[in-house]
Amino acid sequence: MIKILFICHGNICRSPMAEFVMKKMVAERGMADRFLIASAATSTEEIPNGRGNPVYPPARAELARHGIACSGKHAVLLNKEDARQYDYLIVMDERNLRNTLRIIGEDGKEKVHKLLDFTCQKGDIADPWYTGDFAATYHEIEEGCAALLQNLCEK
Repeated sequence: MIKILFICHGNICRSPMAEFVMKKMVAERGMADRFLIASAATSTEEIPNGRGNPVYPPARAELARHGIACSGKHAVLLNKEDARQYDYLIVMDERNLRNTLRIIGEDGKEKVHKLLDFTCQKGDIADPWYTGDFAATYHEIEEGCAALLQNLCEK
């Protein structure tokens, strides 16, 4: 089983979008039973009182426009154990990368990759919390997930 954890700052926009886009992609290819896919945050901002906030409504709406449901998903915090549990820790931007490495330490750092590094585009996925452009973020995530899945299928 291939275990993938998508990571962003709050786990309410980009990383849950990536989680559910990837789940849809592997299901459409009949490979859902070969993957464990989840997402997490590097910050506690969206986890007040120990209970994570749900996916941000505009992110949820963008997923729904593409026929993807994400009900029941709440923000969870990345922890050091995740570096041992998951094969791939996929971050959305450089800041997520630095914060992920700060949390997990040296163990597992070879598992950490930016999502767009699997594409020709490379770089960071802009945070739609700030840009307001959830459609553009969705398309970058979709491109990254497709490239990541292609990479995994070639291995």
